Amino acid sequence: MIDPKLLRSDLESVAEQLKVKRFDLDCDGFLALEAQRKTLQLEAESVQQERNAYSKSMGKLMGEAKAKGEDIEPLKLKGEQLKNDSAAADTALAAVQEQLDELVQGIPNLPHPSVPAGNDEDDNVELRTWGTPSKWDFAVKDHVDLGADLGQLDFDRAAKITGSRFSQMRGGLASLHRALTQFMLNTHIHEHGYEEVYVPYIVNRESLFGTGQLPKFEEDLFKLEDERGLYLIPTAEVPVTNIYRNEIVEELPIKFVAHTPCFRSEAGSYGRDTRGMIRQHQFEKVEMVQFVHPDKSWDALDELVGHAEAILQKLNLPYRTVMLCGGDLGFSSAKTYDIEVWLPSQDKYREISSCSNFGDFQARRMKARYRNEQGKPELLHTINGSGLAVGRTLLAVMENYQREDGSIEVPEVLRPLMNGVTTIQP
Repeated sequence: MIDPKLLRSDLESVAEQLKVKRFDLDCDGFLALEAQRKTLQLEAESVQQERNAYSKSMGKLMGEAKAKGEDIEPLKLKGEQLKNDSAAADTALAAVQEQLDELVQGIPNLPHPSVPAGNDEDDNVELRTWGTPSKWDFAVKDHVDLGADLGQLDFDRAAKITGSRFSQMRGGLASLHRALTQFMLNTHIHEHGYEEVYVPYIVNRESLFGTGQLPKFEEDLFKLEDERGLYLIPTAEVPVTNIYRNEIVEELPIKFVAHTPCFRSEAGSYGRDTRGMIRQHQFEKVEMVQFVHPDKSWDALDELVGHAEAILQKLNLPYRTVMLCGGDLGFSSAKTYDIEVWLPSQDKYREISSCSNFGDFQARRMKARYRNEQGKPELLHTINGSGLAVGRTLLAVMENYQREDGSIEVPEVLRPLMNGVTTIQP
């Protein structure tokens, strides 16, 4: 959440910065609510002061009235009236504060000054490429046809079991999917210094609010029919980042990695990537999350991007890294790098990881803090990124390692995790 103090002190600057994200801040609405809040707060404080003063003097006044033989009922009635007036003033203030909170909670994070302006993904800026796409002397197939010819990737049976945008794997492909997951985890734990965590796959509203999915993006979530208001996780970012919600950590940085399924309704996709595994309701990711000191978060973001890129390099998969423009930048993110892997069947790069720095935006929503050098609690910074999306990595391996006979070569780094298997045959 954006700092309300910043809105009060520098509203015009905030509004100008948010234009990079193509977000029009309702300055008039904020100023009107803020003016109401100030007025009602003064009224509530005034009534409360009057009530407190009267409460202190009430005993003396009642004693004097009794001594004079006067009726004390009017004194009691005045006390009740002041109590009711104070409660009414507090209620009015709370109602305006709720409106103000709702407005502030809907304001996205400020983009970092280095984020370029732009409307959508077409305006993202390529920073670097790695590897060279292979040249083929036969007609390449996409992962859907490759999987079907192998008899190991089935979307029709998955649809029979559940519905569209699900997949069912078997045999070598299922083993390859598992091996990729284990390879990613091993690399991040043993080479990049992350601690593995296992987290719930179901979360409450507070957790989704903390990372910024609620209230704005509820339609993208799978909500359970449960009176407790529970949801399936859209990404491990939610449960892992919320580990330190409402807590003060003593040491930074903290680096976690988790493998989880992810569940997304894809409400806004409108038919995009309906073929295959690019955009599904259920998929798996290995997620990296870091809790870092505010002064070190930008270096940590670069480090995390390198950790994600290392997976693709070890798999020898060509990719490019791009900086997202403001129009393509996520609600909670201050800056995001997307890593896009080469897919021969599409003759283009497709996203396989997003790595973002959220600054203190999520931490403020979660009240996640650390103790500074003076021992005072301050908001920490959160960073995360996919390391990687397992399903998309699988299809990238299938397409980039396909052979003319329809078999799939197993990347060398994965063979020890597949009992030495070198190819996946029909």
